[in-house]
Amino acid sequence: MPSHAPAAPQPGEAARLADELQAAGFTKRSIARIIDRDPSLVSQFYTRGKGAAFVPALTRVLAAVRTAGITDLDALAGIAAPHITRRTTTSGARARVRTKAVLITPAGTGTGRAGAQAIASGAARLRPLIAEAARQGLRLAFTIRMPKSGYTLASGSRTDSPGIRRDVVQRADHTEERSYGSAATGGFDAADFAHRVDAEGGDVTAAVHRWLLETGRIHQDAPITHLEVRTWRPR
Repeated sequence: MPSHAPAAPQPGEAARLADELQAAGFTKRSIARIIDRDPSLVSQFYTRGKGAAFVPALTRVLAAVRTAGITDLDALAGIAAPHITRRTTTSGARARVRTKAVLITPAGTGTGRAGAQAIASGAARLRPLIAEAARQGLRLAFTIRMPKSGYTLASGSRTDSPGIRRDVVQRADHTEERSYGSAATGGFDAADFAHRVDAEGGDVTAAVHRWLLETGRIHQDAPITHLEVRTWRPR
């Protein structure tokens, strides 16, 4: 009798959800980024019937896209992450997965940036950096960019950013970059900022905005357009 190759597994719920996300404008690559896996795995939702472990996460991501109109990949990744269970090996250990670059080097230095689109959804990509810096007892500094009219203190004012020698960066679009904290001045306690972020429900933009307001550096309605966070290990 002729031998027959086993039939390929049928695409499951993960593939259906991926189809829905693609219909909403996402690519397989962006779906992979949202669930923090390699794009080849998303293809295997269709060819090998994989992805059951990602159904809870993809369900919530799809809901966020449809009901809240969220499209920022980092924000969606933040929604997905708590609902993704790491697979285990036959010995019961947690399996290794291909992950993004290390947030913070062994020396304690790390940098994260968020542009206009990420800022609008709370700069979610910066939250893991701040959380890890807090866990390691690091210091941090940040640079913000906003319209010049948003600041209450004059450019280069020592009251605004004392001890920072870096010049204020003036942009052609009438925005201005200003830096707060440095290794020379001691910077800020990452744990304090992590608590601030948690108090804002994970919204890094709101946490930094509130600090700037509390310290009298900006006007209430001043919009942050870009944000950079830097970390280092205190000596």
